[in-house]
Parts: sequence; C-alpha cells; structure tokens
Amino acid sequence: MDSDFGIARELSDLQKLRSQYQPELPPCLQGTTVRVEFGDRTTVADPSGSHTISRSFPHSFGQPIAHFLRETAKVLDAQIISDHPAARVGVVFCGRQSPGGHNVIWGLFDALKVHNPKSTLLGILGGSEGLFAQRALEITDDILASYKNQGGYDLLGRTKDQIRTTEQVNAALDACIALKLDALVIIGGVTSNTDAAQLAETFAERNCPTKVVGIPVTLNGDLKNQFVEANVGFDTICKVNSQLISNVCTDALSAEKYYYFIRLMGRKASHVALECTLQSHPNMVILAEEVAASKLTLFDITKQICDAVQARGEQDKHHGVILLPEGLIESIPEVYALLQEIHGLLRQGVSADNISAQLSPWASALFEFLPPFIRKQLLLHPESDDSAQLSQIETEKLLAHLVEEEMNKRLKEGTYKGKKFNAICHFFGYQARGSLPSKFDCDYAYVLGHIGYHIIAAGLNGYLATVNNLKNPVNRWRCGAAPITAMMSVRRYGRSHGASTVGIPALHPATVDLKGKAYDLLRQNGSKFLMDDVYRNPGPLQFDGPGADAKAVTLCVEDQDYMGRIKSLNEHLDKVRAIVKPGCSQDVLKAALSAMSSVTEILSVMSSASTGNTPF
Repeated sequence: MDSDFGIARELSDLQKLRSQYQPELPPCLQGTTVRVEFGDRTTVADPSGSHTISRSFPHSFGQPIAHFLRETAKVLDAQIISDHPAARVGVVFCGRQSPGGHNVIWGLFDALKVHNPKSTLLGILGGSEGLFAQRALEITDDILASYKNQGGYDLLGRTKDQIRTTEQVNAALDACIALKLDALVIIGGVTSNTDAAQLAETFAERNCPTKVVGIPVTLNGDLKNQFVEANVGFDTICKVNSQLISNVCTDALSAEKYYYFIRLMGRKASHVALECTLQSHPNMVILAEEVAASKLTLFDITKQICDAVQARGEQDKHHGVILLPEGLIESIPEVYALLQEIHGLLRQGVSADNISAQLSPWASALFEFLPPFIRKQLLLHPESDDSAQLSQIETEKLLAHLVEEEMNKRLKEGTYKGKKFNAICHFFGYQARGSLPSKFDCDYAYVLGHIGYHIIAAGLNGYLATVNNLKNPVNRWRCGAAPITAMMSVRRYGRSHGASTVGIPALHPATVDLKGKAYDLLRQNGSKFLMDDVYRNPGPLQFDGPGADAKAVTLCVEDQDYMGRIKSLNEHLDKVRAIVKPGCSQDVLKAALSAMSSVTEILSVMSSASTGNTPF
C-alpha cells in the first residue's frame, strides 16, 4: 500500500552512523551555477546500425555529449546556466533493487533544492506501474533522513518495471502531464534505460515538455559501454559476495572434504562472477562468455570440473570452491536450444505437463536425461525478454549432480583413486541486494543524482548521467552526460542466450570482454587459483579505514576514460587548426596533409566494420 512507502526506518546504530555520512561532490558539481560544454554530435559504435537507430529516434539521435565544468574552468564556448526556475521532477525506481539507489534520489533532491528551494521532487510509488497509476510522494528532508546511505528500494518500491508497449508509453506520458513534471528521472539498468530512450523520443515527438533522464543503476554491472564505466550497486554486490565466498573458501580449507558450487547473480553477463573471483580467489570460475565462445556442451563443462577435481585429488586436495554465473545455463548450446523449444511450446499454450511429449527427439532425449528438479525449473514461463527465469534454475545443483556421477564412475573404474566427491551448493542471489551500500556506491550514486539535475537544467532529453575517471578520488571524477541512443546497437541475429528481437535498437547487456585486461588477469592466475588454494578474504564491507576506498578490480584494470580521451582528441584537433592556417609554410602543410590522410584512411577502414559485441 502507498502508506507503507516513505515511512521512517528503524535504524541500528550502524545504520544511524551511515545515514550521517555526507558523500563528496566533485568540483564541477559544486556551487549554484551549472556550466556545460557541448562536444560533437554523437554517433554509435557500430556504424551498420546507425541508419536504423536514427530512423527510430529522429528527435534524439545524434545529440552532442555534454561535459559539466568547474566554475574556474576556462572554456570559451561553455554554456553558463545561472537562472534556475522552480522545477517539478519525478523519479522512479525501475529494474531490480541495487545498493545505492536511495542516494541517487538524495543527490537529485539536494541539487534541486540548492539551485532553487522552491523546486519539488516527486517519488513515484511502486515503480513503472505506480507511474501509470500516477501515484507519487513528495520527497522531503524528513522522508529522506532514514534512507540516506541505506540499501534497498523500499523508499519508493518497484514492480516488474517495463515501459515498452504503446499503452504503457501512453500511460507514462499521461502521468507526466497530470503530475506536471518538468522531468522524469529513471533509475535502472539496460532494459530500463532503453525504455527511457523510447519515452524521451515519444515525448519529444508529441511535444510533451517533460524531459527524460536515465541513471545507470544495476547490480549486474552490464550497463557498460564507451560512456559508462560502472553501475551503482555493482561495487557493493561484489564486496559482500566476495566476503561470503571467502568465508566458504576458509571453511573448505578447514574441513578438506567438500566442493562448494556457488551460483552468483548477473543475468546474461558474468561480471559479478569475474569480479568476485579476482577479489576472493576461489579455485574455479566458469564464465558464461567462455562457454558461449568455445561452444562448450554440458558434457564439456562437467569434464572440465571433473578433471580439475581429479588433478587436485592427486595432490591430496579433496576440497574446492567453484563459482558459476546465473546466466551460465543459457550459454550452453544444447540447453539453450532446448529452452527455445520449451518457450515456443509454452507460448503456443502447451501445458508444462505435456511439453516433453511435443519436443523434438533430440530435445526430448536431453530433457529426460536431466534430473527431475532441473526439468521442472526449465518449464517455468520465460521472463518478459524471453529469457529463462535464471534465478530459479539451480545450475549449481545440476553441475554438482553431474560431477558427482562422473567422479563416482571414475572411482569405480579405477581412473580416479581419491576420496569420494562431496558437494555443497549455494545461490548467493539475494543476500547482497539489500546490503548497506559501499562508500564508493554511496558517493557514485549521490554524484549521479546531482548530474541528473544538471542534465535537466541544461534542457537535455534522452540523456544518461555519466562519470568518468572513477578509479581515482572523487575530486578527480569527470561528470557529464551522453545521449542514450549513442549507446545503442541493433542485434541482427541471435545465436544464443538472451538475444533481443531482430532489428530493434536497444541497449544490450555488455558481456565480459574475453580480450580485456580483467579477463587476462584471471587467465594469468587461473592455474594458481586452481591448484594452490591462494584464497583471499577481503573481510566485511568497510565504510572507514583500510579497504573503505578500495575499488572493483575490474574497474581499476580496465583503465577506461572514454570521455576524457574524446576531449583530449578535440584539443589535439584544435592545435592542428591553430598551427595549420593559411600562410603557414609548405612543409607544415605537407606534413599535416600526410599525417591526416593516413589517419583518416585507417579510421575509415576501422569504422566500416561493426565494432559492436557479437551476440552469443
């Protein structure tokens, strides 16, 4: 009920202490003046999808990137916004709860009030369904008091959170008009911000005055691209899970008789599993991206684990910890094909009890081979994006079952002479979602809330708040905004798990880059992790002292500063223009022409091919 939202929390002593923490703002967001510099008009990473995206988003495609500047910055063409009329802004939680979401609201509220105390922030109650029903609560200091730096989404709540169909978009537009919103801020991940872009386009097309702004908040860490380095919540999720995993590692090493199979959240991508591996050093991790790239079958994965168990057994080690992402099941080719058949039959109205009899012969054989508990879970109706209900499919128990059968077979045949294999299974799915956010997520979310207001003050529509240089201290963060359409791609086919509808522009989950620095770090240490039990325990989530300022390993090694590099490139181009002017020497002109000719030829070749991620 609406009366349950926004009520004061009963806080523990630690929660009270956390609620008093004041996140830091980078210099570019301080003061009462918004200074924005607009860069070049944007395009998309995959040029082959440019036409489709521009045609689908004629009002919002190709908008420029925006950089927010500190007051002392000397940029001649910066736009200075000092007049801030009272604004009426709505904010809604979309997608799954992610630690730090409340601080986005807090940052947005503080920015609104700093620039004009008469501005109003309305919290939409109950996610997108609450938006359609026009349910809202005015956010005040008193309401925010017990939610600052706290986990969960219980201040406003959330639902299935989809704004996609014509009816839903119309309902959202009607709500924004009825609530007299100057802007609507959508807090969410890949799907929610795709919806935000569509909403922004529709509003512009229909001359609705409400601007739509997106904030990258998702525990999966898969809203990553050239503009977005990290998502709010990912840091906390990985730190909390890494402690749990490390505790299990210590237990395994102590008892020396169990193999722990741990499934982690992450949907289609394995970012959480990769980061937790780099933080806690379990013996094995099987990434969905590896399985998809190598087309590993269920038998291949089982054999890989069994061979590892046998190798460890030969060193008298009969324990271990193995991490699995929840999206692993959909990346196994034959299981994915089976799921596609099942989902097709379910959409045709075939009851779950009759599915097996109507499967193709090979699919039926695989289905009957699987243990009964997995068969039941595979028959669950798919999610709204046609993917399986990944959180409900116990992949860890399936693999533990198959590995146990194979190790018993090897033991009986005499090819394995170690101790009997014993497995314990865990799903760390919800234990971290409601955690108190880490210091990083508190700061990052609060800053993104402020950027949300800056985007609104600059009159921008269909933009996502961005922060670059995140691995450095807050005072060195670079704040800006990029059109959501510049982050889109068009999936033209789908050979495996989670492929979106053909030909529709959207934000797509960024998968682990198997050529990236983070994955390379994992591969460099894989053998040592497997055999040497170099378990690492980062300890409980730290809010002060040692460990409080630690950043995600993947964030630090990837070294991504796309927006900064764009600015640096523009500075170099400006220098070339300043040097090569009519009247310069022939030698300078020839050198410039030669260099620029080579550069443009190389870039033309590179941009002619698609650089988007190939779907699995």
